[in-house]
Amino acid sequence: MKLSSIIPAPELRYFTLLLVTGLYTPGRGEITSLDAGNIDDILNNAGVSLVNFYADWCRFSQMLHPIFEEASNIVREEYPDATQVVFARVDCDQHSDIAQRYRISKYPTLKLFRNGMMMKREYRGQRSVTAIADFIRQQKVDPIKEIENLEEISTVDRSRRTIIGYFEKRDSANYRTYEKVANILRDDCVFLAAFGDVSKPERFSGDNIIYKPMGENAPDMVYMGSLTNFDLSYAWTQDKCVPLVREITFENGEELTEEGIPFLILFHQKDDTDSLEKFQQEVARQLISEKGSINFLHADCDKFRHPLLHIQKTPADCPVIAIDSFRHMYVFPEFSDLAVPGKLRQFVLDLHSGKLHREFHHGPDPTDSTPGQQEENIEVASSPPESSFQKLAPSETRYTILRDRDEL
Repeated sequence: MKLSSIIPAPELRYFTLLLVTGLYTPGRGEITSLDAGNIDDILNNAGVSLVNFYADWCRFSQMLHPIFEEASNIVREEYPDATQVVFARVDCDQHSDIAQRYRISKYPTLKLFRNGMMMKREYRGQRSVTAIADFIRQQKVDPIKEIENLEEISTVDRSRRTIIGYFEKRDSANYRTYEKVANILRDDCVFLAAFGDVSKPERFSGDNIIYKPMGENAPDMVYMGSLTNFDLSYAWTQDKCVPLVREITFENGEELTEEGIPFLILFHQKDDTDSLEKFQQEVARQLISEKGSINFLHADCDKFRHPLLHIQKTPADCPVIAIDSFRHMYVFPEFSDLAVPGKLRQFVLDLHSGKLHREFHHGPDPTDSTPGQQEENIEVASSPPESSFQKLAPSETRYTILRDRDEL
């Protein structure tokens, strides 16, 4: 594989120059090496940390080293205070305990931390000095927009989830907690804040925070917990900002696939919000206990035509519900079956029990057969379509993939 297919031209020239002149050695840039003794202290005391989990023998890690260091040097000039931004690295061969703690499954992995808390979304962008430096600059942008007039509330975009805080003072423990939560969930919600006289009409019982759900007629929800308790505030906000049924896109597909748990997907037309709402309601009603063992997702039929074709469907057939187990894809019989109590839940349970896979190969289980049909169904050979979304997983043209976590 050519280096030019992996590293942008400017960085490739820089990388080649360092190798040729012998000037590059790991650790020469503004990079902090982390180990079991210092990792918590360093990450906990930094507003933003970007950590490179690498292995010296991995060629992609070797290519990234000089780029990562140069990006660090540029960012350090803009944010000289070490408590603002930290660029750090972990040698996963030397510190396998740290690699296992953060579930590293590929090299290199660039994880983002805020005040010691690992963000769910890691850096998956272009491996260039400019792109990495720009990513950090974006992370330093204040995610909270200040409201200058309460009339602005009437113009809030109701197609997005919005959190609004009303505070007497910016310099307060209440606002600092709100700010910390907003920084962590900046990609999931819009955050607004009003202060002083502007917020006074909404502070009849003191500082408060409200959530405006999506939809013009959806009622506001008020946070009733302690405004200075970060854990409570974060849990409440996360519950409101991160939906139970998430949308899968080509931008987040790699991230979702890497979570390693099967997908239950509703394919629907972009403007078909009724089907999405029904699916969300049934997932919440029937499958809340399965959260963590399967990802609940929805996808645009037109954008994801290929997976639909894979299961012999087209956008004209939408809405369609299917499971992708990362080995095979299984289709829910009919969207209208959502109305049958327990039917969606049984579909998921049949995946976990192996029944879906078994019946694709051998026909319905004997207990599901009607009298007189049992013998006919025993050896109905069939093969379910292979996984389609597995192709969105991290690519071997960008990463060294660890096939078994024991490799750590």
